[in-house]
Amino acid sequence: MLRTVAALTLSVVLVAPAPAGAAESSPRVPEQVGWGGAVSSVDPDASQIGIDVLRRGGNAVDAAVATAAALGVTDPFSAGIGGGGFFVHYDARTRRVSTLDGRETAPRSATDQLFVEDGKPLPFAEAMTSGKSVGVPGTPKTWQQALRKWGTLNLREAMEPAEALARRGFVVDQTFNSQIANNAARFGDFTSTRDLYLPGGQPPAVGSTFRNPQLADTYRELARTELASLYGGAVGRDLVQAVRKPPVVPGSTRNVRAGDMRLSDLTRYQVERRDPTHTRYRGLDVYGMAAPSSGGTTVGEALNILESTDLSKVSDVEYLHRFIESTKLSFADRLRWVGDPAFSRVPTEGLLSQRFADSRACLIKPDAVLPAPQPAADPRDPKACEATAGISALREDAERTTHLTTADRWGNVVAYTLTIEAEGGSGIVVPNRGFLLNNELTDFEFVAPTPGVPHPNLPGPGKRPRSSMAPTIVLDHGKVLLAVGSPGGSTIITTVTQILTARLDRKMSLVDAVAAPRASQRNAATTPAEAAFIAASTTAGLQAIGHRFSQNAEIGAATAVERAGDGRWRAVAEPTRRGGGAARVVKVG
Repeated sequence: MLRTVAALTLSVVLVAPAPAGAAESSPRVPEQVGWGGAVSSVDPDASQIGIDVLRRGGNAVDAAVATAAALGVTDPFSAGIGGGGFFVHYDARTRRVSTLDGRETAPRSATDQLFVEDGKPLPFAEAMTSGKSVGVPGTPKTWQQALRKWGTLNLREAMEPAEALARRGFVVDQTFNSQIANNAARFGDFTSTRDLYLPGGQPPAVGSTFRNPQLADTYRELARTELASLYGGAVGRDLVQAVRKPPVVPGSTRNVRAGDMRLSDLTRYQVERRDPTHTRYRGLDVYGMAAPSSGGTTVGEALNILESTDLSKVSDVEYLHRFIESTKLSFADRLRWVGDPAFSRVPTEGLLSQRFADSRACLIKPDAVLPAPQPAADPRDPKACEATAGISALREDAERTTHLTTADRWGNVVAYTLTIEAEGGSGIVVPNRGFLLNNELTDFEFVAPTPGVPHPNLPGPGKRPRSSMAPTIVLDHGKVLLAVGSPGGSTIITTVTQILTARLDRKMSLVDAVAAPRASQRNAATTPAEAAFIAASTTAGLQAIGHRFSQNAEIGAATAVERAGDGRWRAVAEPTRRGGGAARVVKVG
């Protein structure tokens, strides 16, 4: 998805031919090694903005916020100020990992019947493209809190480069064009979304310059008011209006349901500072995001299940077999136990205990596949090789999301995953504000998956839906070894687990671990896998044991950083998925 930055600014025109002689952004690069800090994201313009912040003396948090704001311009169908996310920070001075929970919340009016009509759950597509699916955004407050706690820039300084990018524009590539084309039917049913992304009834042409002056103005207003305009002011009123009365094109036949968000829902919103999840793996400290994210506990449990096997000494077939089975079991437990900790008691300590993991690991046999779905086990009272807490079914999701990683010359590191959920979120652009609203509330279970079994992820007033985002930082004796994360809905967890085991156990280079063909077992009878995974020589051996695979076009698109030695950083980005990412360091060398 190679993009270039346009040289001209015409704020009254959204799409125009690319100017002759426009300077191209440096190409997408999957790996760079060098000094002074690193940034890795899905987009070259966004990564470059982060690097520029580091070059001017900013730290990893400043760069992360600036990069994220730029992704709201160039990757608006995955993330932006209309969504939320999880921010994991390593402080080199204190050697502590901290996290910010910027997950969206349900309106105070929400009940467990939010997505139920006439006694039946709504079809997912109808729930997604509606005001009902929109949660109170947390991304802007996450930026503000991160900068206040650990940054050196203020919000205006961190957002200015992205504001300028939105005004001058960037050159549309195939991926940007395709994302709009994929959603053209529903984008075309909202006046504000149609006018921004379907000028003349068509997606902006590849090679044309896309500008979003409305978003630039919104960024400026949010920075000027220190977010007061969103969380209680004019931007917030426009957002609430869009949720309560979606701007449906007259004559549209789409049944677009209204939401019940109030301005008071915005004024009450708070980013939560949570203790990170922590587990030991191969003598290293692995930190992640706690509930309402399931990323930290589920990645951690899978690693703990694998701890008893020396994966560096087994065959490729046995390594992949045990990886697949470990995530099958950890997903069974995730689905049963993880939700918003303000509404239910999440047994985080139990889920991450080695005793519990060992009670699950003994179910894995070297020459057979566990039937699926596997029942969950009770981490509060682990019993070896028993699973008794009931079965939860997996609901596939289409979450796009984006992930960025940053590091600075002082050794601080950020792993930050942010999202608006599905590609294009709810499909609703806030009129005159230039940003899409999330459909994050569809991450709730619409009804309890297992009748009679209490479930922690049903909707509720002010509740945060469970997430799969898994920004992860690994320390070796208190110093960062690597940081990694990925988009991809529930496949995020398996992607991060596979990358960690490939790097730490199988001793792949980080760039090869990120690029490796992927499989994503999430407690189902069949394991989705990429074509290259299915075509690999190991697959016959896995099938002989009993594994069954279905083809998935693309799983994840990770970014990562790691210490390369001598004070240098290695930035790594996805080489091909989503068109490839952009790894950057301040000074190559």
